[in-house]
Amino acid sequence: MKLATFSFEDNTPRLGVVQGDSLIPIRDLASDMTDLIRRWHELQPQVATLAKAGREAVELKCAHLYAPVPRPGKIMAIGMNYADHVKEMGREPPKHQVWFAKATSAVNGPNDPIQIPKVSDSVDWEAELVVVIGKRGRHIAKEKAREHVFGYACGNDVSARDWQNRTPQWILGKSFDTHAPFGPWITTPDEVGDPHDLGIRCIVNGETRQNSNTGNLVFGVWDQIAHLSQVMTLEPGDLVYTGTPGGVGMGMKPPVFLKPGDQVRVEIDKLGALDAVCEAER
Repeated sequence: MKLATFSFEDNTPRLGVVQGDSLIPIRDLASDMTDLIRRWHELQPQVATLAKAGREAVELKCAHLYAPVPRPGKIMAIGMNYADHVKEMGREPPKHQVWFAKATSAVNGPNDPIQIPKVSDSVDWEAELVVVIGKRGRHIAKEKAREHVFGYACGNDVSARDWQNRTPQWILGKSFDTHAPFGPWITTPDEVGDPHDLGIRCIVNGETRQNSNTGNLVFGVWDQIAHLSQVMTLEPGDLVYTGTPGGVGMGMKPPVFLKPGDQVRVEIDKLGALDAVCEAER
């Protein structure tokens, strides 16, 4: 199932099921996506019934898609998690998982503009598989990690490299407004299968810059969930950005960064795509 947060003919966010080129509204079942995720075991049969009935369907092209979870509890992101990206950044392969946080205020819709901040001229793209947590847990065993996944989405870990590289802590360079787009919807695991066998691409102005497969992750999804949960309780609606492959702008010679007017597309097999135009911060 593909679950979206959208509006149609007004600015009121609502929940829906994506079926082909249509959105089927989910009415009166949950207050928002986090509530739906938290109560999924209870509500899933009712959502399936509404989706099958297909009443009040909206054309997908006529809807405005928001980030599926507009304000997640937390966003954790792993760095240096594809070998080719480690190499292009001039680093040594990590012995331990390298984690940082992105501010939840950075969340952006799948087709909304990405801001080029007034204070940065080094904004980079990073296509990533995003995991949406579905079940609360702490000290989750690797073998049990899949039970805590609600679904998957495309993500772009947009990075202001000048701010990121000023200090050992990356959070500021990773947390500018609009720099955590994800979506276009959440695809549930039954439609995805193995999350470690998905093609992932980033296309900038029509040119493919990143082209890899999630099978190339250094630390897989289950390892990431197990590792994070040793430190913090993972909760429904939390996001995990799982790392980016080689081909980022900073790794090019000379480096190439995003500028106003650039078009950025992130694609992941079975999950859809993000399409954004960059615009200068006003």
